[in-house]
Amino acid sequence: MSKLQTTTRGPLRRAVRRLLRLIIRCMFRLLTRLEIVGAENIPQHGPLLIAANHFHFVDPVALIRAFVGPLEFIGGAQMPFAPRIVRVLPKLWGYHAVHRGTGARDALRGAEHVLSAGGVVGIFPEGGSWASVLRPARPGTAFLAVRTGARILPVGIDGLVDLFSALFRGRRTRVTVRIGEPFGPFEVTGRGRVRRIQLDKIGETIMKRIALLIPPERRGYYSADVNVRAAAKGTEIYPWARGRTNEQET
Repeated sequence: MSKLQTTTRGPLRRAVRRLLRLIIRCMFRLLTRLEIVGAENIPQHGPLLIAANHFHFVDPVALIRAFVGPLEFIGGAQMPFAPRIVRVLPKLWGYHAVHRGTGARDALRGAEHVLSAGGVVGIFPEGGSWASVLRPARPGTAFLAVRTGARILPVGIDGLVDLFSALFRGRRTRVTVRIGEPFGPFEVTGRGRVRRIQLDKIGETIMKRIALLIPPERRGYYSADVNVRAAAKGTEIYPWARGRTNEQET
């Protein structure tokens, strides 16, 4: 199992998370007009993968605000789009960090351990927050779902991309966290390329479920509008593939 990236352990970690939840709740109340829709869809027990779109570096904080109870995360070790002061928050919370060049194996093993124990893991299938429209999923979410038998809870987050521009104008932006109905579990057969094709299809199903929970203009590759789909072409390319550094895929 990978080491959970955190500066705390045991009771101290739980205390830190309680404090962070309180701070997060206060900050959302102060800085946004938050609406949480579909809370009744949250299962009472795990294992559960919470899969959300990823348009902004604050997205994990929105999930913490929307969900009560133990919540682990899997995410990139690098956070190039987040201000330096914000980068300490994930480390304080603790998460399974994906390091470039490892194939995400250690982080996936850590998340698998949590799910196998009936826990809850938040994951962003797109693998990074460099675009503001929906992109294809990386295979990690489908892999975890198949390996653990966890159901998937789709979540759409909208409004955070306008957070700081609205604050600059002296306004609170409207943020919506929309929670869909859980689905799965999934199984795959075969090996190699056959297995990867099946995982990709599961990933597509996940993203289509998420697409239904965000505004039509944000649905990117999963929009019913051919023009929106066409405009999204290229957003799936990692920025580091164009000479820039970004989060590692998961």
